[in-house]
Amino acid sequence: MSLQGKKIAILLAEGAEDLEYHVPRMRLQEEGADVITVGIDLKMVRGKNGLEMKPDTTPDALRAQDLFALVVPDGWAPDKLRRHKVVTDLVREMDSQSKIIGIICHGGLVAISAGIVRGRRATGSLGIKDDLINAGATWVDEAAFREGNLVWGRVVADIPAFCRELVAALTEEQTTNRD
Repeated sequence: MSLQGKKIAILLAEGAEDLEYHVPRMRLQEEGADVITVGIDLKMVRGKNGLEMKPDTTPDALRAQDLFALVVPDGWAPDKLRRHKVVTDLVREMDSQSKIIGIICHGGLVAISAGIVRGRRATGSLGIKDDLINAGATWVDEAAFREGNLVWGRVVADIPAFCRELVAALTEEQTTNRD
């Protein structure tokens, strides 16, 4: 269990893509990570496909220095999450500390609003390709890859590749910088 005891947060809001929330969460838990779900508030959230998810905490209760990594899933949630300064501040602070941030599909909207994509390669749903380019990113049409501390995934079908890349980045980060 390579991520034993490492605290990793997953952002969540109404309409999150159920699979892009649950699969990375379970994969990180399988590696021993202490995964916490972060919602705008503590109300039950219904995913895009009808599953219910319960936040453990809110972003204002977190500090970037207390987290090992952050994951931003897809669905309609990123458009809701990026409207909250406390969320974009957390993402920006995680990035400034070079902590791993996993971003899949429309999750890139949060990264755009946090101002962390300029000059970097990025991917996601074709629905945000223009948004990423207009924010200064270089669009890459790949299933998953790492760009510095950012781990990008394209769409639901690419979840296995995204999870492999995410776990590899987190495992490397743990052994090189945070033992």
